[in-house]
Amino acid sequence: MISQIKGKLSYKGTGCAIVDVSGVGYKIHTTLDEVLDMREGDDVNFWTHLVVKENALDIYGFRNMENLDFFKLLIGVSGIGPKSAMNILTIVGVETLVSAITSGDISYLTKVSGIGTKNAQKIIIELKDKVEERVGDTIGLKKEDVDVVEALKSLGYTSKDARESLRGVDENATTSEKIKSALKSLNK
Repeated sequence: MISQIKGKLSYKGTGCAIVDVSGVGYKIHTTLDEVLDMREGDDVNFWTHLVVKENALDIYGFRNMENLDFFKLLIGVSGIGPKSAMNILTIVGVETLVSAITSGDISYLTKVSGIGTKNAQKIIIELKDKVEERVGDTIGLKKEDVDVVEALKSLGYTSKDARESLRGVDENATTSEKIKSALKSLNK
């Protein structure tokens, strides 16, 4: 299986990129966000998933492993193929997808062409446990608060204690101020 492709970007278009690897151009199906800031001639690296069909070999790729992992989770849901999974990641994005799955909100998923209410519910039901396991103790937290929880965990506090210490912390504080305030509440 082709798991990674490194080379020079020779073309980028809507939904695909062509990467030149020693004179061979590999067409990689991807989201527009993945190639938006790239220019032709740039050195690129895609983490990929090869889909073998009766009449084609299609490569789907992402610049980071997290997006690839969510792509694989989505195509593991019965009735969701690679194109639907790519449409979901293009329109919804990983962060919104995680939020929609953990909260059970189908509205984001039904915005995607070809994903109706039943498929959206199926995605949520089949992926909820897997997504919660991956995201763990940071579900529902803002990026700054995730950093605080991770910092407190690295200092030896439990996830539960770290989350609870955030309750009294000013939301407008900087990350370092939040850590200091959380440490004060933990050490009372």
